[in-house]
Amino acid sequence: MKYETVIGLETHAQLLTASKMFCSCSTKFGNRPNTNICPICTGQPGVLPVVNKKAIELAIKTALVLNCQIAPQSIFARKNYFYPDLPKNYQVSQYELPLAINGYLEIVVNGERRKIGITRVHLEEDAGKLVHKGAARIMGSSESLVDYNRTGTPLMEIVTEPDIRSPLEAKVFMETLQHLLQFIQVCDAKMEEGSLRCDGNISIRPLGATKLGTKTEVKNMNTFRGIQKALEAEEVRHREVIAAGEKIMQETRYFDEITETTKAMRSKEEAHDYRYFPEPDLVPLEPEADWVESIKLNIGELPEQKKSRYIAALGLSAEDAEVLLATPALAKYFEACLELKAPAKAAANWLIGDITAYLNEHEKTITEINFLPAQLAEMLEMIENGAISGKIAKIVLTEALAIGKEIKEIVKEKGLTQVSDEGELVKIIKEVIANNPGPVTQYRQGKTGIIGFLVGQVMKATQGRANPRLVNQLLGKELSKN
Repeated sequence: MKYETVIGLETHAQLLTASKMFCSCSTKFGNRPNTNICPICTGQPGVLPVVNKKAIELAIKTALVLNCQIAPQSIFARKNYFYPDLPKNYQVSQYELPLAINGYLEIVVNGERRKIGITRVHLEEDAGKLVHKGAARIMGSSESLVDYNRTGTPLMEIVTEPDIRSPLEAKVFMETLQHLLQFIQVCDAKMEEGSLRCDGNISIRPLGATKLGTKTEVKNMNTFRGIQKALEAEEVRHREVIAAGEKIMQETRYFDEITETTKAMRSKEEAHDYRYFPEPDLVPLEPEADWVESIKLNIGELPEQKKSRYIAALGLSAEDAEVLLATPALAKYFEACLELKAPAKAAANWLIGDITAYLNEHEKTITEINFLPAQLAEMLEMIENGAISGKIAKIVLTEALAIGKEIKEIVKEKGLTQVSDEGELVKIIKEVIANNPGPVTQYRQGKTGIIGFLVGQVMKATQGRANPRLVNQLLGKELSKN
């Protein structure tokens, strides 16, 4: 029997706020353990939470981009469970009435466009972090340390419909979502730091069937490759269990990256196991329509819209547009160059070529260098007006990227100004003609392609500073003389 795979993802994204969901503690990553805490986020008796408005705004922004309906009223609830990283023994989340519902995100897999439904987007607070000694997980560790710094950080959960049909699609969905969240600046989406995390619900069913099979939830998927590998491993396990005539047990499993297999953690909890009830210390959220509309108006141009503009209005190729939009920072840099009236194609070529090569070589991002969009625009202007050649520009760029100096300053210091004086160039050209009688004779006999060699000799004599266009023009003129 042929089976199809059905996957739904639950993604948790930490929101880019300076303070936590219900208190004023810092959300900064990497601080000394248990320093970003207070009586509210550690659940001391008698404290009262206050909702972070910025977190609500960022979640609404995300929901709008994901084509969701914003609920006129949503309610915070207590999700009760006991675990060492949860000091209150409950997590404030949203259950029956989430912030937003019924959206979708389009992804492209192997050239095919797929629409993945978004069931809900809701807000909650993050739990703390356990560090296990002697083992990678709590199973087998001799002891565990708890860091409550992350406790109470604003967390947005994005739940998909079971519309994903392969582990590859799951990976592409997460990559697309990460890019979108970074682009609209609601989450830095760094999986290695835990600010973007993903759990996958997977099942299989006979091809053509409509009823879902028994699902398992896979955790510990902390890289895009890991998401695909973990779900592929669980997909294979489901098929093997069914082929053996056994039943899939609904449970939570984790991915062992060493063995590349999934292993059981616990039986899957149902919603009633958490004893949800409305959070008594928080009023319902009822975002005003005008506020939601203002958030919508401030979203700006999304990646797909930018890509269309780059291709249609700026004449860039689809491939170049995709590279420029690969990271929000690079797209922002390019946009800044356009605002400075830099030629779009030239700016794109230098960014994608030499500048990206430098970034890759030095393992830096565009925000970590001292080379500003104004410097690139200045360099392109100097190339365009003939002050420097493209070859000289490469030399200048290398130094500017390394030390951050102004372009004109480097050109002046190193004497790299392009030679465009006709009298000076004619003198050099005559010397080249006199020193190369063979190629000159060939040219005059009709082998005009040899002029490239002669141009090269002029460039060599001027140390690459001659204006190539003017050299070609003057050289042709001199060669035509008897």
